[in-house]
Amino acid sequence: MDVHARAGPPCRLAYNRKSLEAHPHLFSSRLEWNAHPNPLSTLLTEKRAKGATILDLTESNPTRAALDYPGDLLAALADPRALHYDPDPRGLLSAREAVSEYYAQRDVDVPPSRILLTASTSEAYSYLFKLLTNPGDEILVPRPSYPLFDYLAAMESAAVRQYPLRYDGVWHIDFPSLASAITPRTRAIVVVNPNNPTGSYLKLPEWERLQAFGLPILSDEVFSDFAFSPDPQRITSLAGQNSVLTFSMSGLSKVAGLPQMKLGWIVASGPDHSAALNGLEWVADTYLSVSTPVQLALPRLLNAARPVQEQIRAQTCSNLEHLRKNLLVSPCRCLAIEGGWYAVLEVPRIRTEEEWVLQLLAEKDVLVQPGFFYDFESEAFLVLSLLTPPAIFTEGLRRILESAASHS
Repeated sequence: MDVHARAGPPCRLAYNRKSLEAHPHLFSSRLEWNAHPNPLSTLLTEKRAKGATILDLTESNPTRAALDYPGDLLAALADPRALHYDPDPRGLLSAREAVSEYYAQRDVDVPPSRILLTASTSEAYSYLFKLLTNPGDEILVPRPSYPLFDYLAAMESAAVRQYPLRYDGVWHIDFPSLASAITPRTRAIVVVNPNNPTGSYLKLPEWERLQAFGLPILSDEVFSDFAFSPDPQRITSLAGQNSVLTFSMSGLSKVAGLPQMKLGWIVASGPDHSAALNGLEWVADTYLSVSTPVQLALPRLLNAARPVQEQIRAQTCSNLEHLRKNLLVSPCRCLAIEGGWYAVLEVPRIRTEEEWVLQLLAEKDVLVQPGFFYDFESEAFLVLSLLTPPAIFTEGLRRILESAASHS
């Protein structure tokens, strides 16, 4: 299966592609994506139409992960102050103070003046690409990683160039390849910390080398609260550092397990952060996309995040422990993982990743993602969500390992 055969941004894009193709000169070239269903999505649609019970090991939505949320959580959205509209392009001060307190609890000093609210991390990327790039400029992004970057950059008429993460028992940045990917049009380097789906964190020696390039750093830290074990070399956040211009991004989607609340943030740090925030304020003032009710509710939503995070950690840790235990006598192996919600399973190369995922869905009713969805350079890898409810994860894994053993 061609890596470019993805149906647009994963799990987000659903539109009538034929209407665009019928008017090739009417719509922007930004929309010239391959939006035709790939074989996996086609088979999944067919199976569900026939009433099959699918064991979905790709679940990334915490609201569908059998978690218990505080019963009074939605009361935070009923603040009567929401009837009064007094927008601040950087976000209400009370909300930015809540984000500042979130970092303070992690021993990171981030004043509210360095914070700008967005409707999501994806919107944060959009704002930053607007701030840093002109049409045709380039952003360096990691490989493997979440495949939304191409689409976000294209929306801003920018381009992405990939730099590889290498695996030799642990994941690390390939700095010679990163250096060779820099061109006169490179405007920033994206780090996903921890990475999705490898679960690898940025390390202190890597951060020292990244600073030497002198380029702005866009640090996606949405999974940073979900480490599986401590590591003194690990950097969990670049918020508050002062060596190079850095933008740290996170939000309620992962921090509080509340993707539907649509609130994220950018923390600007380092030289020129004030000028950068002024530019971001211009961008944000054009859209004013963050709703007043969720901003007013943010202090309570972040306070409620701790019990939800504890459940997520317990669930992901339990599934990871079960995975590792069951691989002791299996031809499959789990690549090293430090944090996040995903595990990368290396399976025997007796068939392609496309054949693996299609056969598992067709014969075992198990849905997993292939490594090439995340631009893995080699095969064969399957990406499993550790957020999956344990009963589904356990049975789904049993069927995967059964298939691997019977064909090895």
